[in-house]
Amino acid sequence: MSETTEGAPGFAPLAHVALTVRDLSVSVPWYQALIGAEPALDEDTDGGFRHVVYPIGDGMLLGLHQHRTAAPDGRFSEYGVGLDHVGFGCPDRTSLERWAARLDDLGVAHGGIVDAAYGSGLSFRDPDGIALEFFAPPG
Repeated sequence: MSETTEGAPGFAPLAHVALTVRDLSVSVPWYQALIGAEPALDEDTDGGFRHVVYPIGDGMLLGLHQHRTAAPDGRFSEYGVGLDHVGFGCPDRTSLERWAARLDDLGVAHGGIVDAAYGSGLSFRDPDGIALEFFAPPG
């Protein structure tokens, strides 16, 4: 744990992100193709959901949850309160170009690389419409 200058604990880094999906039978193959790896965990929980978890680098985990309670109708919208999007870090713009080519190979629609003063992003959506992005710092 890091500390701030006042001696209070520093804010902890993200350890995992868990996304609720409508149908794991659709989302698991999609994410597996995107990530290029098998899940590290696939289990039913006592908490009323099944989850599939992928390690995605630097100790970070990405989980997919399907709850026993059916999801409401409709696709994900970043305009609702809650998650806006998930951003995956890339070291540079060249890496974004490789990801754009990979998304093309997978048949995943995307918005192309968008450059801004604070960095470059490549936005796309999963089968439920969840907004995802590859992001690289300015370079």
